[in-house]
Amino acid sequence: MSVPHRDDFGARIGMWLFLFTEMMLFGGLFLLYSAYRSMHPLEFHAASEELNVVLGVFNTLVLLTSSWTLALSLTAVEKGETRLAKGLLAATILLGVVFLVDKGFEWSAEFRHGIYPNGPELLKRAPGEVLFFGLYFTMTGLHGLHVLAGMTLLSVALLKLAQGEVKLGNSVFLENIGLYWHLVDVIWIFLLPLFYLAA
Repeated sequence: MSVPHRDDFGARIGMWLFLFTEMMLFGGLFLLYSAYRSMHPLEFHAASEELNVVLGVFNTLVLLTSSWTLALSLTAVEKGETRLAKGLLAATILLGVVFLVDKGFEWSAEFRHGIYPNGPELLKRAPGEVLFFGLYFTMTGLHGLHVLAGMTLLSVALLKLAQGEVKLGNSVFLENIGLYWHLVDVIWIFLLPLFYLAA
């Protein structure tokens, strides 16, 4: 019976290269936001005041907590505490669900008020506000898709953990997902001040 091929170093390098492309993607969007904001500072400020800062801060706390539970889960794996690792990983996934549900409530409130791309109420506003909300839905929507992808990968990791495939000495899969999840967290930390606290 042949031993399955493993290349932990290659897997880590591959993940860092992937994360670099993700940073380029969001970095480009951040530059676009900065350019438009410099052109419409007052309109961006006025539009940001319509967003729910409490929900934005709450979501930030949820994601920070999820990064913490994921880090604790990896530490538990490295100590051979599989049961604890599974519980912490499940908590991370649950926090991801909380984030998306909260974001869904926020978006639905905006949609009810006609504030969505090409929405009737939005199109009545100044060009800078239209740009602000266009960027808001694009960037938070793209971030939400990344959260969903991360939750899917975390669910796969939880299954592998339960089957004994992720364990002490063989945790690179969970490590890489952890890096991805932390990047998703960091991106939101940038989105919070850009959209919710734009002054």
